[in-house]
Amino acid sequence: MEYTVQKLGKIAGISTRTLRYYDEIDILKPARINSSGYRIYGKAEVDRLQQILFYRELGVSLEEIKSIFAASSFDVLKALRGHRDRLLEKREQLDSLIENVNKTIAEREGGIKMSDREKFEGFKKKLVDDNEKQYGKETREKYGHEAVERSNGKMLNMTQEEFDRASALEKEVLDTLQEAFKTGNAEGELAQKAADLHRQWLSLYWDSYTKAAHAGVVQMYTSDERFKAYYDREPGMAEFLKDAVLIYTAKQA
Repeated sequence: MEYTVQKLGKIAGISTRTLRYYDEIDILKPARINSSGYRIYGKAEVDRLQQILFYRELGVSLEEIKSIFAASSFDVLKALRGHRDRLLEKREQLDSLIENVNKTIAEREGGIKMSDREKFEGFKKKLVDDNEKQYGKETREKYGHEAVERSNGKMLNMTQEEFDRASALEKEVLDTLQEAFKTGNAEGELAQKAADLHRQWLSLYWDSYTKAAHAGVVQMYTSDERFKAYYDREPGMAEFLKDAVLIYTAKQA
């Protein structure tokens, strides 16, 4: 079956302006232009639009989607399975938050009693799932499945006080690191304070702290662009943290 811009926009739930824009940026071209000058879309274009909307729902930019489609290795079936997996993860996160809201409503109505820990389970679960999605493969390869599972379990079992402490400490690490970076001295007092704060922060999540693991994780920060981007508030900060931590761990008895 074939569709005009208006008909395709209507069944897909998007504006005709969006479809025209997709044409302009060469991410979704019509199958043909008819004698009246109308864009006409066929099955292939409908399927491609579905893929675009799947990726957009998952937060992928149009530029990234265009690159994915352009890759010679792009496989529609593999992409669909990937969409399904990520949507199932998203549903699990939403289900957890919905359950949390329902329990809170029930508590307010006097039906149940929630512990302080239960009130924040959904949020912590989402954080664990997000970290797993973004960094899970690399951390499991480097530290092993059991170590990552223990770390995730430690996060999920945090009290709200512990969770707040972890969040505050994370901010303090980054703020101190940025100030130390301005000195340019990875061996200086401020840089070593940042390294020690980083140790404290990691220890909240790790089953046990070791100098070797601390040195290893900062090496990963500079070799993986995602970790590097997180610490690079200013270009070079991730590398500076690595240098500071390597000096810090070498000094520890």
